[in-house]
Amino acid sequence: MNYDIIVIGGGHAGIEASLAPARMGLKTLMVTILAEQIGASSCNPAIGGLAKGHLVKEIDAIGGEMGLATDATGLQFRILNQSKGPAVRGSRAQIDMDRYRIYMRNVLLNSPNLDIKQEIVTSLIIEDNRVLGVETQLGNRYLASKVIIASGTFLNGLIHIGEKQQQAGRQGEFASTNLADYLRRGLGLDIGRLKTGTCARIEGGSIDFSVMEAQNGDINPIPFSFRTDRETFNPTQLPCHITYTNETTHNIIESNFYRAPLFSGQIAGTGPRYCPSIEDKINRFRDRPRHQIFIEPQTREANEFYINGMSTSLPTDVQLDMIRSVKGMESAKIVRYGYAIEYDFIQPTELKHTLEVKKIDGLYCAGQVNGTTGYEEAAAQGLVAGINAGLAVKDKKPFILGRHEAYIGVLIDDLVTKGTKEPYRMFTSRSEYRLLLREDNADIRLYRYGKEFGLLDKSYIEKVEKKERDIKEALEYLKENFATPTKEFIELLKSIGEEKINDKIYLIDLLARSSMTKEKLLTIVPSFKKYSSEIIEQILIEAKYSRYIAKQQLQVNKMKDMLQVKIPKDFDFSKVSGLSNEIVEKLTKINPPTLFNASEISGVTPASLEILHIYIKMAQKLK
Repeated sequence: MNYDIIVIGGGHAGIEASLAPARMGLKTLMVTILAEQIGASSCNPAIGGLAKGHLVKEIDAIGGEMGLATDATGLQFRILNQSKGPAVRGSRAQIDMDRYRIYMRNVLLNSPNLDIKQEIVTSLIIEDNRVLGVETQLGNRYLASKVIIASGTFLNGLIHIGEKQQQAGRQGEFASTNLADYLRRGLGLDIGRLKTGTCARIEGGSIDFSVMEAQNGDINPIPFSFRTDRETFNPTQLPCHITYTNETTHNIIESNFYRAPLFSGQIAGTGPRYCPSIEDKINRFRDRPRHQIFIEPQTREANEFYINGMSTSLPTDVQLDMIRSVKGMESAKIVRYGYAIEYDFIQPTELKHTLEVKKIDGLYCAGQVNGTTGYEEAAAQGLVAGINAGLAVKDKKPFILGRHEAYIGVLIDDLVTKGTKEPYRMFTSRSEYRLLLREDNADIRLYRYGKEFGLLDKSYIEKVEKKERDIKEALEYLKENFATPTKEFIELLKSIGEEKINDKIYLIDLLARSSMTKEKLLTIVPSFKKYSSEIIEQILIEAKYSRYIAKQQLQVNKMKDMLQVKIPKDFDFSKVSGLSNEIVEKLTKINPPTLFNASEISGVTPASLEILHIYIKMAQKLK
């Protein structure tokens, strides 16, 4: 059977990678091991978080499905870092993992141009370094000029629970061993080994929540998707609960270190540094008297709970003992045991910024197969890979987001230029342009791409374009008009609890005060009552950070100009002090014509480009 695009895998990356080209009008096939597990939450039943929320908002702004699915199935919505600046706030939602999975499967099954096959891909069909399709364990051959591998943890997946091991991509599901061997031996790709893990799940009726601290959702929850109506969004929210480990817990874990696969040498793969197992935490931070544990519902019925903070691969008897040593879980009944899983990944320096494999035309990779961790990072890559595969079929220019445009751009640039030795996780600190790349403005930043690719409907596009016009109009007014220290205006400021002004001041600078609120803004500029609450919120953020935003925009413009700089044909990269031998070797071999071309070479960092730019300018002055 012939398709335009084939996607291997039905996880968070595979979903977005399949939906994007199908919505672009291309005949797409998803091949997945178990159709009922499409969109399954292998680990935490939650979407978003610090920096991860940014990714979901960006996926949504371009036309992805993750934000809409979260709004439809969410159990609790919270904004993290609410007391801090808008650039580092993060939206997070607990989801009903069963309903999320069903929602996504239904979306896929009802999507025009998209077929789903429950099979296991064993090899790729490749001729002259160009992909032509896939073969499955049933002997079926499906042909397509573009193939996207979104295999998650299934490539040579190996589960560890104490001394016990089993080959699986997820507990109870087959691993993909033939495809893993084919990628390593047949294609000669740089394959590494990583490790991640999950915690035990506990029967809800066996937990004493009365001795735990309740953690509720926001009173006025904000939806993830810009396409969800904020005015009518009113989900039923369930509480999470907080408890703590104690000295007894730590002693149980420590006395069983010798049975822990992490320490016995049984596990060879590198685990996520920022999401360690409980045994790793006790080993590294033994001086701490306790560690926080979040008890999170997995479904609306709240029959089963996720024990966030107790990821483990310890034997089953140890898991039960350590869990029951925690306050409120003395009678806990384990439904599913925690485990660690090792899996193969493709070193992302093998990829272009489009996520296409450099060695094989038409072959793309997305998600954990590229060395990342997290549903959000996976979905972001799936969306980009799906769009680029679709654009390539249509013979159109590729879709590459810059670091100044989106966290998705930062994510992919980090992966393909630096590679990774541990599961990569997104943080706000990874972005140089955090003030520009906020969650709240992701729609305005990125909707043009969704519009161009046909991923957004007309009514939403009109809505976001009006929002953009309103914000621009309001900011121009604030920049052009000023307040003077008249008696009446000073009294007005006093009435809203604001300090007086002594000189003429532009309204944009007055509203930059940290004490300014929506109510105060509308008192000072009553004409702004014509704008929606969401618009007022944006105006206030832009006003408060206008000077800093302007500085970052200047940096972006400077970088854009710098990337256009031509590199002389006879330029000697070995004479540039501050570049590593590896970068010098790559630059000398490839001899890129511009700094932009140099920036697309794996390992060439923004700092390296700055150094190169300086030396090129120096060389030009000497001529």
